Formats: sequence, structure tokens, C-alpha cells
Amino acid sequence: MALVYRPTMQLSGLLFSLLGWVLSCLTTYLPQWKNLNLELNELEIWTMGLWQACVVQEEGGTQCKDFDSFLALPPELRISRILMVFSNGSGLLGLLLSGFGLDCSKIGERQQEQKKRLLLFGGTLFWISGITAIVPVSWVAHSTVQEFWDENIPDIVPRWDFGEALFVGWFAGFCLLLGGSLLNCTICSTEVHPSAGRYAVAEQQDRCQHLETETRP
Repeated sequence: MALVYRPTMQLSGLLFSLLGWVLSCLTTYLPQWKNLNLELNELEIWTMGLWQACVVQEEGGTQCKDFDSFLALPPELRISRILMVFSNGSGLLGLLLSGFGLDCSKIGERQQEQKKRLLLFGGTLFWISGITAIVPVSWVAHSTVQEFWDENIPDIVPRWDFGEALFVGWFAGFCLLLGGSLLNCTICSTEVHPSAGRYAVAEQQDRCQHLETETRP
């Protein structure tokens, strides 16, 4: 399949992946994975992330405290911290490999097969990064929903709600998956270079001139 806009698709895939990686890193360190609004004191909002818990006061600003122990965290936060760090690392490696595998990159112009392998490996890493970003965000959201509707908890006990970081994480995973898909789709296509058409026309003209020379009496 001939694809004229192959470099454009590659750049689009790389930009989507870069956006997803930046948002994934932002999601990892945002403390707004869970929000808790106390009905007794509406001026305070408690937030919880993977690394720290914060209290937002309307008059006193924001005060945060890092978690003292990794083992003391709930299971979903412990596993989410590991998966998000892995997602950031695989996304960074995917950016480096995909950058070298782009058609517009001057590095390794004569080694097209190796550039295709780098592009394929980079796109696969973006898929892995996107999945490992969506899984922990969805897991924390699922546990939050279960705790919110748990009938065993008295109604007077405040319930945790979705934080802004969850939505940022979902969007980050979607961008990483989309970027990896665009990059991998370009591998199955062949680019049509304008110079190839000129060379073919010149070769055909040389053949015609050679035949005319031979047929002359």
C-alpha cells in the first residue's frame, strides 16, 4: 500500500505519544487521585495520590505530607505506583527509539530495515506504556466506586471520590495507544519518493533512445 503522507503520520504518532508520556508523568506525581470533601467543614478538601496526601484549605492554601511507608499504602496504590513508574520508563524508551526510526531522521538513512525495527519496537513500547497507565487508574477508580457504594460503611463516614488525576491518566493512556498505533501502521506501508518517479522516467527515456538508435537504417 502506497502512503504519500507517511512522514506526517509518523510525526503525528510521535507527537501523540509525547503528549501521552508527559501526561502520564504528570498523573504519577499529582496528589489528586482521590478527593474527600468533608461535609462538616466544606472549606477543606482532602486529596490522596501515589506519593502524598494533601489538604486544601480555602484560607490556608495547600499542605501536603509524604507517605511514611510504601508497605502501609493500600494495595491498589502500591501496585499503581509501580505500574506508573514502569509506564513512564517504557514511554521514554519508546520516544528515543521512535525518534531514530523516523523517515525524516538523518541517522541510519541507508539502514531502512533497522529503522523499521526501531519504529516497531518504539510503537510497541507506547502500547505497553499506555496499557500500564490505564490499568492502575482504572483499578483505583474501581476501588473508589466500590468503597463509595459499600453498604457496610455508615452514611456519616465521608466517602472518597474521583480525583482529577484519574481523568488525566485515562487521556494519557489513550494518547499513548493512539500514537503507538499510528507509528506501527506506517511500518506496513511503503513511501513513494518523488525522486523514484524521476529516475524511472529517465531510465525509460534512455531505453527509448537506445531502441531508436538500433532501428535506424
